[in-house]
Amino acid sequence: MSFKEADYENSLVELFQGIGYQHVYGPDIERDYKSPLYNDVLDDYIHRLNPKLPENGVKDALFKLRNFESGSLIQKNETFMDYIQNGIPVRFFEKGEEKSAICYLVDYNNPENNSFIVANQWTFIENSNKRPDILLLLNGIPVVLVELKSPSREETDASEAFLQIRNYMQEIPEMFIYNCICVMSDHLSSKAGTITSGEDRFMEWKTKDGNYENTQEAQFDTFFEGIFLKDRLLDIIKNFICFSKDGIKEYKIMAAYHQYFAVKKAVESTKQATVSDGKAGVFWHTQGSGKSLSMVFYSHLLQEALNRPTIVVITDRNDLDDQLFGQFMKCKDFLRQTPVHATSRDNLRELISGRKANGIIFTTMQKFEESDTSLSERHNVIVMADEAHRSQYGLTERIRMMKVRKLLSG
Repeated sequence: MSFKEADYENSLVELFQGIGYQHVYGPDIERDYKSPLYNDVLDDYIHRLNPKLPENGVKDALFKLRNFESGSLIQKNETFMDYIQNGIPVRFFEKGEEKSAICYLVDYNNPENNSFIVANQWTFIENSNKRPDILLLLNGIPVVLVELKSPSREETDASEAFLQIRNYMQEIPEMFIYNCICVMSDHLSSKAGTITSGEDRFMEWKTKDGNYENTQEAQFDTFFEGIFLKDRLLDIIKNFICFSKDGIKEYKIMAAYHQYFAVKKAVESTKQATVSDGKAGVFWHTQGSGKSLSMVFYSHLLQEALNRPTIVVITDRNDLDDQLFGQFMKCKDFLRQTPVHATSRDNLRELISGRKANGIIFTTMQKFEESDTSLSERHNVIVMADEAHRSQYGLTERIRMMKVRKLLSG
């Protein structure tokens, strides 16, 4: 008996129901087919999550969420990602006085305070009439689109799902303003990406907990439970999706599973180090596995985990310093601060001492040869050493040479 696409769709709906999502069948819902939002749920939850915000403040937030200024799809999606990660800045009048506040779309601290819906056959009409296979709606917002292909049809596979997603982006672009993650799956192969990802950038997710890994092609339940458990999905949306801007080019990046779990463990180790010996440990990466972006995600997550520390990034070569600094600059909006270069050891001391929190400062190992005095007595300074093993070897050799010179001069 063949396993048809509809069968796979139903099995996936059951999987999401099993991890706590509410199921809705698109044709059964009365709604505006020209709006990608599930407006009844959105209106309900935006009031629930912002009980102290006056009604005119809520209305301002909803207006901004439904009406984006002119720009490309990527630019609109970037604005939306800022809204969903950090809240929507609103202005309103209260007793004749203009005030400002933040209207939040998601409760990241309490996953169960949010609405998680798995919807299938959710029709949306824009340039044409389209009906994506599965949408995941977070508080009424279609944050995930899943396109399926039947595993029993030899002539189709997940690649066709990728082409279908690209077709949707042309025909129903407004749906993708609100998209966080795109998924293509044919049961045998499931991969996640973003609206800017080429097919080669869609990645598998081979573990549910960061410990046991499916070394072959990940089973579909490992993939979907690995990413879409409620607390995991919220964590990925808030902390592990960013935009990298390189001139006019702009890429939306979602962390791969190895980056996600490694960064989470690194943050926990760093928190422990602040109350022990101060040594957070070694973060090991193979070449081409996204070390620079892992450092970006780590720096971002530390801001909340350690209450806005100052981060000092040390490299042992100027070209590495420039390369890594460049990646952080491309992601400065996600980091919500602009990294700076220390021009000398004294400048580094000034940059650290001139602030009590925040700041991402880049420097090279060579600047530490200038003196051996302490740079700061602050306890909320985190030091990341890129290619630390090379720096340590080089420093050891310099110490040995110094000892030899002393012996010779003696």
